Amino acid sequence: MRPAAPLPAVWRKRMIAAASAPYRDAGRFAFHFARGKLRGDPVFPALLQPGLLPMRARLLDLGCGQGLLAAWLRAAARLHAAAAWPAQQPAPPTVRSYRGIELMQADVARARAALGPDCGVSQGDIRAADFGRHDAVVILDVLHYLDYAQQEAVLRRVRAALAPGGVLLLRIGDAAAGLAFRYSTWVDRIITRVRGHRGAQLYCRDRSSWIAQLHGLGFDVQVLPMSRGTGFANVLLVARLPAADAVPASTPAANPPP
Repeated sequence: MRPAAPLPAVWRKRMIAAASAPYRDAGRFAFHFARGKLRGDPVFPALLQPGLLPMRARLLDLGCGQGLLAAWLRAAARLHAAAAWPAQQPAPPTVRSYRGIELMQADVARARAALGPDCGVSQGDIRAADFGRHDAVVILDVLHYLDYAQQEAVLRRVRAALAPGGVLLLRIGDAAAGLAFRYSTWVDRIITRVRGHRGAQLYCRDRSSWIAQLHGLGFDVQVLPMSRGTGFANVLLVARLPAADAVPASTPAANPPP
């Protein structure tokens, strides 16, 4: 799978406006954060790439923040239903159900104020929350806040939660990327302080370590660059389980970095 081609500028602006507009009801911070994030982060248009998210998926969004992925997918579905979707673009993925889990209660409140109390976002700790059963799991820029043993435990539980043929979309910062990675972590620390995560320690690793761990859990992994125009060191790991999942749950994962 190749990285998504740049999307038409007019369509991109329309999507950003549609997805960020509900956050006006959640306050100035929520609205400006949503608009800035959707405008500057290449992962959101990439997630509309055909075949990345299954159609009619049961979707689990871990560390979902204020529900931007839910807002983005809702906006795409509305524009497509209104015949306002670009003719040259394939139909966007639709979800059968959406569930987001977020640790910060303030972000949960923003999500519900913008998207409604039934938006599927709830407060919880992904280290302990029940994941249920899903076809797709998305984790964007979250696992490096957990120590290495907790990262492995979450990934094992994600694997157990995925149906055969399910997909995990995991964005990580590549610790082997030199200056770009150092810039990424500097920006990350600023953003986490603004959002109330003060003094958070980061547990980062290079992409080969992440891939090895996912392989050890029975996933096939593709790597998509995911930092176009940002200067960051981000990649999206597209990890799929076989349709007939016969990999035993006890398959050993790769050892965490020292």
